[in-house]
Order: sequence, then C-alpha cells, then structure tokens
Amino acid sequence: MPMCREGNMPNELTTKRLTLRTLRPSDAGLMTLYCGDPRVARMTAAIPHPYPPGTAEAFIEAVLAGRNTEEIWAMDATQIGSSELVGVVGFKPEKRKLGYWVGPPFWNTGMASEAVEAVVDYLLGKRRVPQITASVFTDNPASAQVLNKLGFEPGQVHQTFSVGRDGIVDTRDFTVTHQAAQKARAAKTIA
Repeated sequence: MPMCREGNMPNELTTKRLTLRTLRPSDAGLMTLYCGDPRVARMTAAIPHPYPPGTAEAFIEAVLAGRNTEEIWAMDATQIGSSELVGVVGFKPEKRKLGYWVGPPFWNTGMASEAVEAVVDYLLGKRRVPQITASVFTDNPASAQVLNKLGFEPGQVHQTFSVGRDGIVDTRDFTVTHQAAQKARAAKTIA
C-alpha cells in the first residue's frame, strides 16, 4: 500500500517509490521514447503512432502554460535510483475521468498501480471528487487489473476511436467511489 503524502506542490504526491509531480521540459525525451512505442500508443485513445516530432514538447508546454484542462502527474522514480519519467497519470475534472500510461520498461513492476492509487486517494479523499471513471480497451487486461485492484467496478463496453490504431476499439468503462476504494484497500490490508 503506498504511503501517499502531499509534496511541496499542491498536487505533488509521494509514494514508496514514486514522486507524482508536474511535468518538466526535461521529460520530453523519455515521453517521446515511450509514447513512440507502438505498444503504448495502441493501448490509448489519444497517443498517435507514429508519434510526431515535437508532440511531447508541445504537450508539456501546454500543460505548464495552463492551456490543457487535464491535471497531469509525471511518475518520477528517481527517489529509488530509477528513471525521471516512467509514465503519466491524467485527470479530466470536468468529466471526472482518469487515464494513465507507463513506459514498457516499467510494465509489471506495480508502478502503475502505485501511481494510480495515490492519485485516486488524493482525488476521492482530499479533493472530495465523488466518483472517478476510467476507460480501458478490452484487449488490455493489465490496465483493467490495475483498476480492479483499486476498487473500480467494471461497466459497459462501448466503442472508442484510437488514434494510435487509427480505428475503433472495444472499450470498458470502470468507476470507483470513495467507499469502494476504501473497501478495496481494506481487503488488500487483510490479505
């Protein structure tokens, strides 16, 4: 269970292995590397493949300038001697929708679960967001497992356009409330 605490910035969070922080211009290289991997782009609705030059820089600049309405946390693992950027968690407040991706070198490490749990705890607890949704392509069981472990309940399947696949993909929505997240945490503590 991550020991989540707020860091120096209002939306900076710290877990056992990660600092969830604002993006930096220096993140562009690793973001380009990971988002340029077709395995990452295929599992998201918005990351294009091939990943155009300058896309990461433009995204980071828009986030830092406040032109992006999505709240973004960079997953930074330097506190354990690892990479400055291992992935990203985003939250769209107007839709109460969460999304995330992790670079392939960090798949199956638990870092996605750790980061998403910290952000969900922050949003449901401190920010008092009543409910959070997330969408996962049905052929991405690893991402669905991250959500299931955190108390997200699976919902209906619908179709979403994926820029990276240039096509329509079956997608399942997941939803979590504060009560469901706490129940999942309690079950994890007992196990």
